[in-house]
Amino acid sequence: MATEKETKNKGNGEYTAKSIQVLEGLEPVRKRPGMYIGGTSTEGLHHLVWEVVNNCIDEAMAGYGKDIIIKLMPDNLVEISDDGRGIPVEKHPQTKKSTLETVLTVLHAGGKFGGNGYKISGGLHGVGVSVVNALSVWTKAEVRRDGKIYAMEFERGVPKTKEPKVTGKSDKTGTTISFQADPQIFPEIKYSFEKILGYVRQQAFLTKGITIKVYDTREAGKERAYGFLFDGGLVSFIKFLNRGKEIKNELPFYVEKTDDKTDTVVELAMQYTDSYKEHVFSFANNIFTPEGGMHEIGFRTALTRVINAYARKNNILREKDENLTAEDLQEGLTAVISVKLRNPQFEGQTKAKLGNGEIRGIVSSVTAEALADYLEAHPNNAKAIIGKCMLTCKARIAARAAKDAVIRKGALEGMTLPGKLADCSSRNPAESELYIVEGDSAGGSAKQGRDRKFQAILPLRGKLVNVEKTTLDKVVKSDTLKPIIIALGAGIGESFNIEKLRYHRIIIMADADVDGSHIRTLLLTFFYRYYEPLIRSGFIYIAQPPLYRIQKGKDVQYVYTEEEKNVAVEKIKATVAKTKKTKVDEEAARAALVAVRDEMEMETDEEEERPTEEKMLGINIQRYKGLGEMNPEQLWETTMDPGNRLMLQVTIEDAESADKMFDVLMGSEVEPRRRFIQTHAKSVKNLDV
Repeated sequence: MATEKETKNKGNGEYTAKSIQVLEGLEPVRKRPGMYIGGTSTEGLHHLVWEVVNNCIDEAMAGYGKDIIIKLMPDNLVEISDDGRGIPVEKHPQTKKSTLETVLTVLHAGGKFGGNGYKISGGLHGVGVSVVNALSVWTKAEVRRDGKIYAMEFERGVPKTKEPKVTGKSDKTGTTISFQADPQIFPEIKYSFEKILGYVRQQAFLTKGITIKVYDTREAGKERAYGFLFDGGLVSFIKFLNRGKEIKNELPFYVEKTDDKTDTVVELAMQYTDSYKEHVFSFANNIFTPEGGMHEIGFRTALTRVINAYARKNNILREKDENLTAEDLQEGLTAVISVKLRNPQFEGQTKAKLGNGEIRGIVSSVTAEALADYLEAHPNNAKAIIGKCMLTCKARIAARAAKDAVIRKGALEGMTLPGKLADCSSRNPAESELYIVEGDSAGGSAKQGRDRKFQAILPLRGKLVNVEKTTLDKVVKSDTLKPIIIALGAGIGESFNIEKLRYHRIIIMADADVDGSHIRTLLLTFFYRYYEPLIRSGFIYIAQPPLYRIQKGKDVQYVYTEEEKNVAVEKIKATVAKTKKTKVDEEAARAALVAVRDEMEMETDEEEERPTEEKMLGINIQRYKGLGEMNPEQLWETTMDPGNRLMLQVTIEDAESADKMFDVLMGSEVEPRRRFIQTHAKSVKNLDV
């Protein structure tokens, strides 16, 4: 069997102009950027960074280069360097231009389309750095190879020179790409340092032994720098995901093996915790596959088969006991599955699922053989894993009984909706929305102010259960969560079916205070734990009720932040000053204001409300402390009218980070929560208690 290093280097030594295959031109990119980077929002902007970084990662996976440097600099300049082989610069046989220019100006020009440049590569859509060049005001490529430094600059994808220029000498190799995203393409150019850190941390875990450094020098005096190097690879990844949790098998299961026939590399790590939810992350050629695919199916099949076989062999499962199911093995499972293969076949443009059929058998075989050896060699860890799974099995049986009583019985015998639910008349889920409202007062206003055709209202009563600290059978018995489960109509746990969901917009509407934030957090924890597909489908929203009502005469406006209030008041003041009928001499107004205040101070020493400049100008400002302060008309106009309302759509850009935050805030471990509070306490403003 070939070693990993031998597999990587076969056929990869020659990296010349012949390695680069040209498929089509670059012209469509600027016209339809969404086809190539998914859109022009912040996701598309960061996609430019991922494209360049992935090229660096591909070099590392091919066995060349170990250091990657990312710099965020002033004027929206991004610079990304590696120490790989350097992009070839000689004339390309097909385009008759420099290979460097070809790679940066021709769509689908790269070493990943049948040439011998790369056996295994990620690449997001195979378009690479040419799209980055096309969507940037300015791009510069600097290549170090053959003892020289070559440089070439571009403006909106057009080269400024006919060929690369030699700018110096170097005994090193590698490529540096610098670019400035084009404001004509991207409405807002603002890179998230945290988002970039999260992405490159993940890549460093998946490609063990490489060093990735990130520098942020955009603001003087606020420079930041982080570096990542994980020699443990996926084992380090598992430990990172499980930090702060109670571990069942102290020694993580780990295997890395190359399939001789297909040169496919299978690497995976697994560990169990006391969590009620599984955390399985799968990757193909370092690309995250959130919907899994054949590699994940192969892993799960082997896991179930091997665990049951070991339990039977060692009489942990007796003859009368049923086998553990795949569901029994999910609870508390943390696993990372990474495969590297030739010609990956992804389903969907977003590459969310791996479709290569042969991968299922390869991963299943590798997992089964290695896991069986692991369980035999580490009986204490095996006992801890199987003990956790058997406990889950018992809880599953109890939960099934509870669900039969709460959900399935109702579904089979004519389920009645909760009595406090004011349902909508529409039966089309795509146009229906459910408001989950804090408190009876706000719920009453919402019921009166809503559009009955498509808006349903479910008021919350009683204390919400923290699902981080309870089991599914208790969740479905909860007086507060049970009505939500029934109202959604999609079941829960093993009976969940998103096709039966009754509303495609589920809106959490709570007060903008500490209690409201607590309720939102509890509800989001509930949805994340048991209805994650709803979040990933974009069905969960958070209503944004206004913070202030500002009235001047008959004109009324609502604002949502302190800053918006200040801007609105200043605009009204400016309008008043410009209006001839209400124009008042500035000095006289100031003198009158001072005189009134002096007179009031002389009359009483008690602290009473004094007339503000706003009141003297006839500006009435009302601060809403809760939804219950709004009448039905105001609640409709500000928070429920699709034409005026402001809502936040809940998404999971990084499930790992979201899950970790829920664990910190709502989990059983006190110390991580204490550290979080100590770190962020000073940033809390306007705390209403």
